[in-house]
Amino acid sequence: MLKRHSLDAVIIGAGVVGAACAYYAARAGLSVAVVDRGPVAGGTTGAGEGNLLVSDKEAGPELDLALLSSRLWTELAAVLPRDIEYEPKGGLVVAPDERTVKALRHFAEGQRAAGVDAVEVAADALHDLEPHLAPGLAGGFHYPQDAQVQPAQAAARLLAAARAPGESGAPGAPAAEVFLGEEVTEILLDRGAVRGVRTRRRELLAPAVVNAAGTWGGHIASLAGATLPVLPRRGFVLVTEPLPRVVRHKVYAADYIADVASGSAALQSSAVVEGTPSGPVLIGATRERVGFDRTLSTEALRRLAAQAAALFPVLADVRVMRAYHGFRPYLPDHLPAIGPDPRRPGLLHACGHEGAGIGLAPATGALIAAALTGAEPPLPTDPFRPDRFAVDPAATDTPEEQH
Repeated sequence: MLKRHSLDAVIIGAGVVGAACAYYAARAGLSVAVVDRGPVAGGTTGAGEGNLLVSDKEAGPELDLALLSSRLWTELAAVLPRDIEYEPKGGLVVAPDERTVKALRHFAEGQRAAGVDAVEVAADALHDLEPHLAPGLAGGFHYPQDAQVQPAQAAARLLAAARAPGESGAPGAPAAEVFLGEEVTEILLDRGAVRGVRTRRRELLAPAVVNAAGTWGGHIASLAGATLPVLPRRGFVLVTEPLPRVVRHKVYAADYIADVASGSAALQSSAVVEGTPSGPVLIGATRERVGFDRTLSTEALRRLAAQAAALFPVLADVRVMRAYHGFRPYLPDHLPAIGPDPRRPGLLHACGHEGAGIGLAPATGALIAAALTGAEPPLPTDPFRPDRFAVDPAATDTPEEQH
C-alpha cells in the first residue's frame, strides 16, 4: 500500500548536491524528503575525489558559484563532523614551458578580478611547495583557496544534519526525511504543475520537486515532461598504497584546465595528483563520453600512471592498490542547471555539474533553498537556467542505460 507524505519539497538524489539542497532547505524551515533509488552517494559523488576547486575555472558564472561554495564549505567544516576530512590544502598548477606559463598568467588575471587568490610561483620556487615534483618545470600558480573533502562522508553528514531537528536551522525546524532504495517511477502532475513523486512504496506530495539526480537528471526531467540534455562523461581514478605525505597540495598539469572546458567525446587525460589524510595518493583525471559503458579502460589507466610518474617521479615504483571510475553529469555548455524550470511549474533542477559537483554543492543548495522560499538568491541565477538549451530528445540516454 502506498504511504502518503505531505511536504514542502521532494529532492530526487542523495548525492552531495541533493544532500546540500536538503541541508539548506531544512535550515530555511522547509519540510523536505530526499529519495534515491540507491544508497547515499551511490552515483557520481561516491566516485569522486572530493575536489573543491577554484583554480580550474575561468572568470564567469561557474567561478562565482565556486567562490560562494568555497566560503560555504569553510562554514560547513566548522559545524559538520571532522570525518568529512575537509582539508584546505591549496592547489598548484604547473607548466612545462614558458608559453604555458604566459597562458596561465593571463588565466589568473581574470580569476583575480573575480576574487581568486592566485600566486605565481617561479620555477626555482616550485620545490619549496612540492619537494618531490619533477625537475625542469617552467613555473606555476598556487591557489590557496583550493580544498578537499571526503565526498561520500560529506554527503552523508549533510543529510544527517538536515534530518536532525533543531540542527538544520532554528529550534523546532522540520527534519528532512530520507528514503533510500526507492526509485521515482512518476512525477505527479496536477493541471500541468508538479505536485509530488511516486515510488513503488509511497507517494511524496509536495508543490516542488528538485531534480538532483546527477547523470540520471535527463530521465527525471523527462518524467515531468521537460527536457535536459544531461550526458555521462566517464572518468577513472587510481589509488596508491598508503604513503608518507609526498604530495602536499592538489597538483595538476596546466592541460587539465583545457580538458575540463573541452566538449570532446574522445579520451582525454591530464595528471592530477594529491595526497590524502589517510596516506594513499589519488591520481586522475580522465574524461570521455562513452555513454554508461562501465568497461575498465586499460589505456586510460596507463595514461594516468605515466602522467603521474612524469609529474612526481617518486610515484614511479609505488603500488597502485585499486582503480575506480564514475560518470560525471555533463551539459553542453559546462554549466549546471540550477533553479526553477519555467516549462513545468514546481520543477527545479540541481544537476549537470560534471566533475565540479562536490565543490559546487553548497552554493547550489543555497540557490535552491532561495528559490523554494522566494528569498533573494546569493548570486545571479540566469546563467544556470534549465531551459537555456535547444534540446534534441534523442540526445539523452534512456533510464535502462543508466542502471
